[in-house]
Amino acid sequence: MPAVTAAGRSSGQIFRPVRGRIVPIVIGVGILVGAVVLALTMPGHYGVVDRLTIAGIGVATAAFLHRYATIHARPDAAGLWVRNLGPGEYVPWEDIVAVRFSQGMPWVRLDLADGTDMAVMAIQRADGPRSGDEAQRLADLVGR
Repeated sequence: MPAVTAAGRSSGQIFRPVRGRIVPIVIGVGILVGAVVLALTMPGHYGVVDRLTIAGIGVATAAFLHRYATIHARPDAAGLWVRNLGPGEYVPWEDIVAVRFSQGMPWVRLDLADGTDMAVMAIQRADGPRSGDEAQRLADLVGR
């Protein structure tokens, strides 16, 4: 059972996508292995620069997919740390006005007090019914 903080919010379970972690890891490993194998088995008339370019593209693609696989949102007593593809951002609970996850939205969006909104890619529609449960759990945390 997650711990409840002094502010009455659960600081336990981190929000993470399921398919959004498995798929990029599998694809990233496949691309990395394929690029390295291709670079090593290219015909002799290709030079070192060509081989390094192919391997570098594989490494860069795998690094991006690794970043995608580590998307998460971590609640604590004071707010929510959201790590999407870019740099992470911390949002205090009092700055979150609403949680939106209507039909057709690929992931949850937070309406913020300053009139902007923020995607929370950690809760993705691709996870099926679980995504609705996670969106509700986040809305419950915001409501406290």
